[in-house]
Amino acid sequence: MGSLFRSEEMTLCQLFLQSEAAYACVSELGELGLVQFRDLNPDVNAFQRKFVNEVRRCDEMERKLRYLEKEIKKDEIPMLDTGENPEAPQPREMIDLEATFEKLENELREVNQNAEALKRNFLELTELKHILRKTQVFFDEMADPSREEEQVTLLGEEGLRAGGQALKLGFVAGVILRERIPAFERMLWRACRGNVFLRQAEIESPLEDPSTSDQVFKSVFIIFFQGDQLKTRVKKICEGFRATLYPCPEAPADRREMAMGVMTRIEDLNTVLGQTQDHRHRVLVAAAKNIKNWFIKVRKIKAIYHTLNLFNLDVTQKCLIAECWVPVLDIETIQLALRRGTERSGSSVPPILNRMESFEDPPTYNRTNKFTKGFQTLIDAYGVASYREMNPAPYTIITFPFLFAVMFGDTGHGLLMALFGGWMVLKEKPLAAKKSDNEIWNIFFGGRYIIFLMGLFSMYTGIIYNDIFSKSLNIFGSYWNVTQKWPEIEMNKAMSLEPNMTNYVNYPYPIGMDPVWQLAENKILFLNSYKMKISIIFGILHMIFGVVIGLKNHLYFKKRLNVTCEFIPQIIFLIFIFWYLTLLMFIKWVNYSAANAPELGPMCAPSVLITFINMVLMSPPDPPKKMGDVVCDSMMFSGQEGLQKFLIVIALICVPWMLFAKPYFILRQKKMQHQQLNTHGMENGDVENGAVQQNPTETSGNKEDEHDTSEIFIYQGIHTIEYVLGSVSHTASYLRLWALSLAHAQLSEVLWNMVMKNGLAREGWLGGVFLWAIFAFWAVLTIGILVVMEGLSAFLHTLRLHWVEFQSKFYAGAGYSFTPFSFEIILESAQATVEEQN
Repeated sequence: MGSLFRSEEMTLCQLFLQSEAAYACVSELGELGLVQFRDLNPDVNAFQRKFVNEVRRCDEMERKLRYLEKEIKKDEIPMLDTGENPEAPQPREMIDLEATFEKLENELREVNQNAEALKRNFLELTELKHILRKTQVFFDEMADPSREEEQVTLLGEEGLRAGGQALKLGFVAGVILRERIPAFERMLWRACRGNVFLRQAEIESPLEDPSTSDQVFKSVFIIFFQGDQLKTRVKKICEGFRATLYPCPEAPADRREMAMGVMTRIEDLNTVLGQTQDHRHRVLVAAAKNIKNWFIKVRKIKAIYHTLNLFNLDVTQKCLIAECWVPVLDIETIQLALRRGTERSGSSVPPILNRMESFEDPPTYNRTNKFTKGFQTLIDAYGVASYREMNPAPYTIITFPFLFAVMFGDTGHGLLMALFGGWMVLKEKPLAAKKSDNEIWNIFFGGRYIIFLMGLFSMYTGIIYNDIFSKSLNIFGSYWNVTQKWPEIEMNKAMSLEPNMTNYVNYPYPIGMDPVWQLAENKILFLNSYKMKISIIFGILHMIFGVVIGLKNHLYFKKRLNVTCEFIPQIIFLIFIFWYLTLLMFIKWVNYSAANAPELGPMCAPSVLITFINMVLMSPPDPPKKMGDVVCDSMMFSGQEGLQKFLIVIALICVPWMLFAKPYFILRQKKMQHQQLNTHGMENGDVENGAVQQNPTETSGNKEDEHDTSEIFIYQGIHTIEYVLGSVSHTASYLRLWALSLAHAQLSEVLWNMVMKNGLAREGWLGGVFLWAIFAFWAVLTIGILVVMEGLSAFLHTLRLHWVEFQSKFYAGAGYSFTPFSFEIILESAQATVEEQN
């Protein structure tokens, strides 16, 4: 139970492992996850360590698995995840794994290369098929006598008169990307000066690029020209635009014969491609069944060899030496794991685990479960606790949702939040199995217990405030009675109910606020005063609790000086000034009531704020005031003025107490130690020829002492100023409980009056339809603004109250986390990295 409030007690151990058994022992420790190894070779390059070749082999296997995974995802084949956690394979099994992965990769690459070659051949035949089909129309157009204008352009008028039909036009045909056609046409026109004739037709169906497997749209073109010079120029332009040229016979009969041959070859290629894809699919399906387990095995092997690289070899090269941090309570469990690893390896030499003395600060290890993990994460986000420092997380389990609920006090909104958190708690196993990569969802799911508790506490404070979606619950009936007659009530728009004329005096409302306050015009004035006072009370209690926890730290670490010079003046300062303020509130609530005599009635109740200001300024009390026939005293009880002066004087004395006492005792202790060292030196004979020998480092030592002295005073001064001013600012900071609670209630009321109230104003079936639409709009705004946005705001303010106002009283947060060698953590981080890359 002690480890819940403090981090686990840790010890530094030295571990001796036989070389043959080291792998199996480290594997067992990785499954256990309770050992943090230290690097005993910090100056050795990573490429010069003993097991660097094994790590490289694991990297290569991991690369091959990633390649297989990429191909499996490319074909959208589901990868079997049985949830199994296979053990790390033995070193001799690495050879079998490497052979398996090598065979799969080579087979898959060969299949892919063959498929790519077949697809490229298929693409060429498909493009040639379209060319043979489309160009027939182009040849018919050029043979048409009505196309005299184009022929004149290409051959000229003299060529036609000289028998232009004998001078046949040259042509080239090919395929080009559709988006390049306009630029291609302009380039041909400019480079050939209009002496070529281009005809193009789009290929309707997209074609697959064999290199990228993307679907591309292309067009068939044919270019007619005259002369070899233009032919060379046209081919260069086609090459520049990456157009593919194909041979196209001039005679129709030859084109038909070629088309039939192309169709036959396309059918044969389709058959071969289908068989290739089937074979590829079978290979990937077989790999998909085991790839998850393969990844786990390879990552475990790699982690083991990375850890073995942290060890040292002894002189005989037969034993590995490691140093590690382990929890004291788990030493027996670790020894059992080492014994299991030794038995698995077949070694006859048992491992040795020795505890070591160390002056280094151990890591901080707080055991958590699925319930406390979220709260511990909130604390660690501010700073990891120093070793064996009081852990705020157990107290935060109660104080965090409670302070949140003070700001979010609404039973309806709290119910929505509790239902959402409860759903995540009930469905946590299937939701966790989905392993979503949505960061926002992972944050919500990780804090499911926090959300659930915040909802439950908000429902409780909503009952205290008697507030549910800005409405009140009239469970017990109002305890306020209207004694006026109806004509008097009808004439007064705002009726004042006197407290001494109601049953409320003798019979208070059983729980929470009386529902009549929901109808009162001065509701906000009453709730303002009430919520502001309880915010101050909760805040001061919270801070006093933090100072008391600091006392536990001082006593545990045996810092008696901190108890007398820090805790005592701090608690006196906080209680004598700020706790006295809360006592004034309780005295006012108890002593001043409508049922009492007039001089103790509500009209004579003095202002707590004015009384507190006069106390701090040590001003004389205000003289009694006459309210009608009643004389009202500004003091709440006899002797109050003297008590307040005593409290403020003692509180002010605590300031120099905190400022000077601790440095004085520290310097006094150092001076005594210095005198003892000098006396010890004199007794050992540091005297020569009747004179004390001068220490050559005495001058530098004096400078260091002066430097240390100034640092002590500066640090203590900063600490004192921070605490004194912080007590004032932190008390005021807790007023955010009042401000956000009031803002939430008013926003909820405005949303009801401006939206939902309109839906209740109509009757009949049309009113039902209208109410349905208005309710949907109101529900969206309620969840989106009041629950999500207001809830997030209240959460952040609660987080600040814990981090700054509460934890600053005792929490140093200067430690570092215990990061054990754990396969579970390694696999989770590897999976998260893969999801981020995807």
